[in-house]
Amino acid sequence: MKKIILTGGGTAGHVSGNLAIIPELEKRGYEIGYIGSRDNIEKEIIPSAGIEYFEISSGMLRRYFDLKNFTDVFRVAKGTFDALKILRREKPGVIFSKGGFVTVPVAASAAMLNIPFICHESDLSPGLANKIASKFAKKVLVTFPETAEYFGDKGIHVGSPVREELLSGSKEKGLEYLGFTGEKPLLLAMGGSLGSPLLNRAIRQNLNELTKIYDICHHVGKGNLSEEYEGTEGYRQFEYISGELKDILAATSFVVSRAGSNSIFEFLALKIPNILIPLGLETSRGDQIENAESFLKSGYSLVLHEKEVTGESIMGKLKELKDREKEFKENMEASDAKETVHKVCNIIDDEYKA
Repeated sequence: MKKIILTGGGTAGHVSGNLAIIPELEKRGYEIGYIGSRDNIEKEIIPSAGIEYFEISSGMLRRYFDLKNFTDVFRVAKGTFDALKILRREKPGVIFSKGGFVTVPVAASAAMLNIPFICHESDLSPGLANKIASKFAKKVLVTFPETAEYFGDKGIHVGSPVREELLSGSKEKGLEYLGFTGEKPLLLAMGGSLGSPLLNRAIRQNLNELTKIYDICHHVGKGNLSEEYEGTEGYRQFEYISGELKDILAATSFVVSRAGSNSIFEFLALKIPNILIPLGLETSRGDQIENAESFLKSGYSLVLHEKEVTGESIMGKLKELKDREKEFKENMEASDAKETVHKVCNIIDDEYKA
């Protein structure tokens, strides 16, 4: 049996891309292991998917001065030693990474052992970890066509892997779960895994007007449920949506969301017109802004920046989105977002070292 090691972590986004390709890798006969950190989210997610998990030490490499930089250098060195031991024992024929700082020691170890290493960059502008890891990579797969130039001959545009299960949802089950009839279009508002207070306020301030036009499924984030809005006709709020997400997406007509790469490519694959509200520079490096602007340029999304978000601006953008629904769907129809998993696995097959 062929053996592959996956790696990547720190955020759910770094893990979900790996989860998306696992079923296809299994179909192709791969035995799969996963290298992750000892204390990040991948340690919770990956074992529950039935994948063998190997822990290594990892540290964060920062672009700015911080005393932790000095201690984290030693953590990365220790992680490289850990990864070397694991890779020597497991003897994979190829390694695939979705990024995050756990990637760096694995990439360095792969180079020392001459194991083909492939990484995938989710955002339009590469993160620091992937910039470093790409030095050791045979191929660097990218989500946005604009990103390939960062990596020269190594860069290959493939898009973002979308979990196959999300493409097989049931509209009827989604509406039944939410308790809606389907007479009005369903608006899904979601602010990422932690929720967005800004988006939550904008939706709730306009709830009376919005529910005249839409049924609303509101992903508010942990700790953001409000008793005030419980029982409001045409409105359901959830801290987190998990197993039911595929069915809710199948029933969704429009989305208002943050602009994380994995989420927006799911909307693209499902051809759901959307409004993106990217995280601002005050709380991020600007990657969501770049993601959103790329989707705006491609005709897949409308964009509303944080400083522009008001109840009135949300209503205006939703009206525009509804009026241009056909145009957005036609633009999305021309994309091949559903094929990314197969593209990624074909490249893994090509680089596999027997």
